[in-house]
Amino acid sequence: MNEAITVPTNGKHPSYIEYQGKHKGILGWILSTDHKRIAIIYLVAIISFFLVGMTFGFLMRLELIAPGRTIMDAQTYNSFFTLHGVIMIFLFVIPGIPAIFGNFFLPILIGARDVAFPRLNLFTWYLYVIGGLLALMSILLPGGAADTGWTFYIPYSVRTGSNVTFALFAAFVLGFSSIFTGINFVTTVHRLRAPGMTWFKMPLSVWSWYATAWVQILATPIIGITLLLVAIERIFGVGLFDPALGGDPVLYQHLFWIYSHPAVYIMILPAMGVISEIIPVFARRTIFGYKFIAMSSIAIATFGSLVWAHHMFTAGMSNTGQFIFSLLTMVVAIPSAIKVFNWTATLYKGSIQLDTPLLFALAFIFQFTIGGLTGIMQGILSVDIMITDTSFIVAHFHYVMFGGTGFGLFAALHYWFPKMFGKMYNLKISKIAFWIVFVGFNTTYFPMFIMGWLGMPRRYYDYLPEFHIYHLISTIGSWILVAGLLLMFGNLLKAWLVGKKTTEKNPWGGETLEWTIDTPPIHENFIDIPTIHEAPYEYKQNEIDTLKNQEVK
Repeated sequence: MNEAITVPTNGKHPSYIEYQGKHKGILGWILSTDHKRIAIIYLVAIISFFLVGMTFGFLMRLELIAPGRTIMDAQTYNSFFTLHGVIMIFLFVIPGIPAIFGNFFLPILIGARDVAFPRLNLFTWYLYVIGGLLALMSILLPGGAADTGWTFYIPYSVRTGSNVTFALFAAFVLGFSSIFTGINFVTTVHRLRAPGMTWFKMPLSVWSWYATAWVQILATPIIGITLLLVAIERIFGVGLFDPALGGDPVLYQHLFWIYSHPAVYIMILPAMGVISEIIPVFARRTIFGYKFIAMSSIAIATFGSLVWAHHMFTAGMSNTGQFIFSLLTMVVAIPSAIKVFNWTATLYKGSIQLDTPLLFALAFIFQFTIGGLTGIMQGILSVDIMITDTSFIVAHFHYVMFGGTGFGLFAALHYWFPKMFGKMYNLKISKIAFWIVFVGFNTTYFPMFIMGWLGMPRRYYDYLPEFHIYHLISTIGSWILVAGLLLMFGNLLKAWLVGKKTTEKNPWGGETLEWTIDTPPIHENFIDIPTIHEAPYEYKQNEIDTLKNQEVK
């Protein structure tokens, strides 16, 4: 085992929650450069924005419960699905896991006292909050909220009279937050690993955050510049993308998706890292194919940056281009499949504990597999032309983003909650909440596959009567989903505020460094920096015992 396990604590070191620095009270949190405190204020902000985005999505589904108008007009609906998309993508899914759990645990997992640039880390949070508030301000200003969808497609985003410029600047500011976080993580991993922690002794979550950070650094500037150009075109009438002014709208699509498809992997890779942490702990088995999982993270980040144009098969593209991007779309599925295979192999004949983190992890695998397979379908040109801009795409996207990244975040929250707060949530309620969320999610989004295959367009305020049954089921599913999410967050909030305190270092029986330090962690994480001797996830004794039991039987 690593030396950190044997390091005694003398009880004189306050936890990061109790630590008194220069500032006290709320200022002690919003001005702190401690990576753990920054992670907590990120958690509060991200969950707050998630609840706002969830509200918009819930109201959209309520509108679609029946054909014709129910609770809002078409313009309001357009604004709601734009805000829902912008908030969920830029304020929840992209920053969620890296900003919360990457911030909190990446330094601990590599045996460091903090990230490489603590002040820059705090600055990213301020950029995030400013970007989020700019997005929401558009609701209150004359002209109303942006109504273009989260993609801001030309020419409508240039010509509409709504407050698109605010949403564009919001995404621009959020881009800087993402870039700076990526720079911080890459530098931290390269420079601050504990003695003995070679590249192939790093936990798999660190590998995923590292790969994600490179995509954040390299891809995000493209979308930042592109959205800035759209804002310039709106304000000054410069003909960049609008064909009426001599611009090229297809160029905008290329620039947008050159970032936005890699962004899908900014969203999903951190969740994959979380799953790679949870599976071996609750299976009590050494992770199967550690190096393959680690390298697959790099492969996903690389190949995922080369497939953007499969979003544009119907926009006009040469046969050669269609063939190349169709092929690359198939190739990018291979490293994702490697992860799923290795997770399944790790679970095989393991001593499985079906606690809440594992339930969310298993749901992730199930839903991400559905999302991934339907994504491959979109790489097939003939199929893609049929299902482009239908509800099928909406379902696929939500199965990957919410069913994948969202459930990955919930798994991480339940897995690391005791370590982060020194409190334990109600396990029974957390399992009930999981099943409600799981049933609600699939009831909400699976009917969209069916109606999309039958021709239901996405982004439509109204629809033909033959799609009514599918929309009705989907809307009822959204009620179940929201109820489950509120129960889940309520359970965690109660635990945070009045839950029973726990100082147990390792409640789940994990083998990585965060389970060797105090609960909650002290201000500088470690009394002494550990020296690493073994790779993570070593459950040798458990596997020996399992084999002995099988021989006895």
